[in-house]
Amino acid sequence: MGAGPLKKIGVLTGGGDCPGLNPVIRAIVRKSYSLGLEVIGIKNGWKGLVENETIPLDFQSVSGILPKGGTILGTSRTNPYKDPNHLASLKANIQSLRLDALVVIGGEDTLGVAHKLFKEGIKLVGVPKTIDNDLSETDYTFGFDTAVNTAMESIDRLHTTAESHQRIMVVEVMGRHAGWIAVHAGIAGGADFILIPEIPIDLEEICAAVQNRHARGKTFSIIVVAEGAQFATGQAVTQDRKLDEFGHVRLGGIGETLGTLIEKKTGFETRVTVLGHVQRGGSPTALDRVLGTRFGVKAVELISNGEFGKMVSLKGNAIVAVPIESAVKQLKTVEMDLYEIAKIFFG
Repeated sequence: MGAGPLKKIGVLTGGGDCPGLNPVIRAIVRKSYSLGLEVIGIKNGWKGLVENETIPLDFQSVSGILPKGGTILGTSRTNPYKDPNHLASLKANIQSLRLDALVVIGGEDTLGVAHKLFKEGIKLVGVPKTIDNDLSETDYTFGFDTAVNTAMESIDRLHTTAESHQRIMVVEVMGRHAGWIAVHAGIAGGADFILIPEIPIDLEEICAAVQNRHARGKTFSIIVVAEGAQFATGQAVTQDRKLDEFGHVRLGGIGETLGTLIEKKTGFETRVTVLGHVQRGGSPTALDRVLGTRFGVKAVELISNGEFGKMVSLKGNAIVAVPIESAVKQLKTVEMDLYEIAKIFFG
């Protein structure tokens, strides 16, 4: 990456997909071309830079992608720091593609790689992406609002079937380390209990509350649980023990475990719904389209101003720049004052 005038930038999307990625890509391309910059799309996250898989991005490429979910560039959970050869290929490909700067769109893992590369002299900026909303230094990330709305609509639908059958419904939503989706969707959907990774699950307390509800004539309950919620033993429930390239296990199963235990303890019929990847899919909400667009434009502005190593961020209603380093330093977990509001409606 030379010291001359900026001519060509690369853009990649890494980690889990989410609604709002395409609005970001579209905004990056439109803003770049208004400044006379060429844009290269890197396919499938860091994997595309390792394997030199790219596509040119122009007005035609991004036409019509605003309402589309997912990412037209593809994504992966590739970690180039797992293999020195991969890292060498990545750096060589940045040179051969003549990229003057990179826009890296991703969450904690993808931006963690970006921060390491920046320290090694690669000019780049970050755009925060996580439906879990657990990245520090930004109030919200795009994709979160869409995921919350999807979960809320599912809870709304489960209310009617739970009431009709006098059942307990356990709804498992995404949230590995932080229960933002569970809390927001739970409050919005009128859940009777919300269980999050930040607070150990107290099975006795939930069962007692369910029985109290029944005693006062409430013959159904809706329990929302984040996939990363744990019992007091501290062991997360996982689908398997296989790790991804960033050392994460695939979570899932806390809903089924919880449902079985609640039915056994209370005697009330319990059903479990795991929303899973439904939360990642579909068309982004207006809020996520606007936020993604604002992030994309700001990212290109940072590059044109030479503000590298920064991440775009929403603070209040302003889009600002923060160091990538501080954004990935620690996870942003649920604020307890928000959870206290949710608890008013428990039971």
